Amino acid sequence: MDPHLLRTFAAVARLASFSAAARELGYTQSAVSQHIAALEADLGTGLLTRRPVAPTPAGLRLLEHAAPLLLRIDAARADVRRLAAAPPGRLTLAASPLAVGPALLAALPSTGVELRVVPPAAVPAAVATGGCDLGLTDGTAAPSDPLRLPDVAPLAVTGVAEEPLAVLLPAGHPFAGRAALRLDDLADARWLDAPHVGLAPPAAARTAPALRYDGTDLNALCALAAAGHGLALLPRRVAETAAAGAAGAAVPLAGARLVHRTELLAPRTPTPAAAALAARLAAPA
Repeated sequence: MDPHLLRTFAAVARLASFSAAARELGYTQSAVSQHIAALEADLGTGLLTRRPVAPTPAGLRLLEHAAPLLLRIDAARADVRRLAAAPPGRLTLAASPLAVGPALLAALPSTGVELRVVPPAAVPAAVATGGCDLGLTDGTAAPSDPLRLPDVAPLAVTGVAEEPLAVLLPAGHPFAGRAALRLDDLADARWLDAPHVGLAPPAAARTAPALRYDGTDLNALCALAAAGHGLALLPRRVAETAAAGAAGAAVPLAGARLVHRTELLAPRTPTPAAAALAARLAAPA
């Protein structure tokens, strides 16, 4: 299967338009039509209806494969280029919002690094495809267990920190005075839905989602929780700092055997400069 044809198909399906895909990819509309026809001929079935432009059942199935296949191709290209020559310019570090903490700030050199704060799910692909030299991502896990990361490319993954968890809630919440909270206490709680910055609460507690926040500003998330728009699960350090500044309450999570885990992602063959920065980031505090 020609990856160029697959990339064209994915663009047409995403944009629901042959002409829009042609503009995005830099092709003529005729060339895009030829790509789709060639791919359909190769697979022996129709992949797109034309009016309106939409995937057929076979096209939907192909789309399930297309994203990881194209990501793997981009990752392979970046890996080979990384081996061939060190990229010029500054080092770029992708970090999820909750991975930007005191340890990272202490390890960063004062010059020569660009820090990009991105959603946790975007970090592996950013490193795999060469968009960033290194990445720091985070999530919840059992103590010493690795995070469940997408298989985007052969990356070197190192655990760099684990912290206890706490729930951030308004100062007037019925649980605000507790010494600790267990998951059973939170079965009917209303949780903020913040996939790009916050931690997803354990499945046992996720029964009543509240407001959805699509940003990556950690301060905004904490302000929403302290104002009563929904609870937020956070590293205890972050929750306690936020509670002090936003008149909220941070109550430790007990009995769940969960921690906030931060992991360093690097290419298998990093440049010398990236390897040196990775060593600083992975060094114990």
